[in-house]
Amino acid sequence: MAEGRALLFCGAVAAFLTSAVFAVVEDLDETFKETRVNDIWLVDFYAPWCGYCRKLEPVWMEVGAELKSSGSPVRVGKMDVTAYSGMSSEFGVRGYPTIKLLKGDLAYNYKGPRTKDDIVEFANRVAGPAVRPLPSKQIFEHIMMRHDVLFVYVGGESPLKEKYNDVATELIVYTYFFSASEEVFPETVSLPELPAVVVFKDGGYLTYDEYEDVSLSSWVNKERFQGYLQIDGFTLYELGETGKLVVIAVIDEKDPTAESGRLKTLIEGVAKEYREHFSRDFQFGHMDGNDYINNLIMGEVKVPSVIILNTSNEQYFLPGEPIESKEQLVEFIKGVLNGSVQAHGGDGIVQRIQRVFFEARSTIVSVFRSSPILGCFLFGLPLGVISLMCYGIFVGSGDYSEEIDPLRSGLTDEEEEEGEEEEEEEGEEEGDRRNRTPRKNPKQKKTD
Repeated sequence: MAEGRALLFCGAVAAFLTSAVFAVVEDLDETFKETRVNDIWLVDFYAPWCGYCRKLEPVWMEVGAELKSSGSPVRVGKMDVTAYSGMSSEFGVRGYPTIKLLKGDLAYNYKGPRTKDDIVEFANRVAGPAVRPLPSKQIFEHIMMRHDVLFVYVGGESPLKEKYNDVATELIVYTYFFSASEEVFPETVSLPELPAVVVFKDGGYLTYDEYEDVSLSSWVNKERFQGYLQIDGFTLYELGETGKLVVIAVIDEKDPTAESGRLKTLIEGVAKEYREHFSRDFQFGHMDGNDYINNLIMGEVKVPSVIILNTSNEQYFLPGEPIESKEQLVEFIKGVLNGSVQAHGGDGIVQRIQRVFFEARSTIVSVFRSSPILGCFLFGLPLGVISLMCYGIFVGSGDYSEEIDPLRSGLTDEEEEEGEEEEEEEGEEEGDRRNRTPRKNPKQKKTD
């Protein structure tokens, strides 16, 4: 009896906790369009049949619970856009799942990793003000400890401040933006003039130059990354929007070697020591494995090695000889910058045609490796049908061809004419014999 009560109590607690978790994630319908305006919403637009959506579901419940328990003003919801198809066009949903933070008339797309911590950090950052104040040195130092990259506007009211506020509203999905007076900075920070926009990263700082960098939005987009990164496919995609070339040490972290460690340290050292020379044009980092890069360049890069990618036009650069020293690496980078190093690949017509065949071949190989039977069915069956159709066409076309007498094959035209005359004579003689044969009278048949 006691065991039954204990089980009943545990079941009730579990049901309560489950209902509590689901309560922090609200199911939304078509009325959400009118009711959302007065609140900040983090919404998962999903489709029930989508595998990625089902994978995100438990993470989304954790996101809702975290934001609720922390007292965040962000409300968390989810919407089945297959049930409310009009909502897809209303909120610009083009794929599943799509995560958006809706704040007033603004909608921000989330493009980062689908983990609880990353999504919660995104929600808290975008839900707050686009530009946050830094009123004291203590708060500045505290913020510097929490963030790897920090953008700060320094100065009073100005056209530059208006541009900065607009850029912050646009790019807050990627990073934080602050404003401060010059007094909050350490004495080592010296600004040439005010107002100014400064980015703090990699133990130093860079100042926006309106004449050299032209667009503040482009400059912020280029400088929002640390000078040296661990790069994956998603990061490489984002780096493509910066317009920078990417210097990569391709290594195998699962099987680290002394050469891998040496190249990684070499590139990281150049990123720090030559920051003022290369930071505007190059991004530095390392990548685990060569699968992604092999697919990008439609070739094979050995591990470990060094490669420079131009993700904006799919070009890549390889050193003429193995990189053995820092000086060699610097010369290689300078050669890419001044055009003396040959570029490979690109996005021209020839490369695009090659890309179509490469991806088709990769898809076929991938299918056969993962499921040979499915591969035979998908590709073997159509080929078999096409082969039968071709066979039927060719065989059918031969039914109306003139038959050739094997006895006459190889004869000349004169011999064929003589043979035809002999056949005609034989035919006439046979006809004469038939005409000379007497026919019996019917009466004679009866007599016989």
